Amino acid sequence: MIRTGVFYGTSSGNTLLVAQMVANEFSPHATLHNVEFAQSKDLEPYDLLVFGIPTWGFGNMQYDWEKFLDKIKQTDLSRKKIALFGLGDQVHYPETFLDGLGLLYSALKDKSIIVGFWPPEHYSFKNSRALVGGMLAGLAIDQDNEESLTKSRINSWCNQVKIEIQVNI
Repeated sequence: MIRTGVFYGTSSGNTLLVAQMVANEFSPHATLHNVEFAQSKDLEPYDLLVFGIPTWGFGNMQYDWEKFLDKIKQTDLSRKKIALFGLGDQVHYPETFLDGLGLLYSALKDKSIIVGFWPPEHYSFKNSRALVGGMLAGLAIDQDNEESLTKSRINSWCNQVKIEIQVNI
């Protein structure tokens, strides 16, 4: 049994919706946490942490994540496996697509084991801080323009993460 904590920040509700879908893929051992109310101690009981973040405005980190990131920095995540997913709008913000995800990855990359890198093919954007070595730092969801692909992308990515952490959930 692997205990999974799914932490999300949301301003419009889209990241909550995706976080719920991700948590369902890791059921029955997944728990949802809104980072607006989460504390650093909430990270402790989990083997796998899944962090979901939207890009807000022109490439900014969602404000609840900015606050929670300070709490994360006080926590030892060196033995934790972390999978990231990000929401963005590749049509209206192609220059900053998933920049929130990229900012979160940059803050965590030296503190933990990141899993779940995702190929950028099948997306159309000009630039992204989430690109790391030709891959996206986590699952990319464009709920505004490709909602019909969300469920299948989540399913594929969650299965990939399960394989990477070598767990059959």
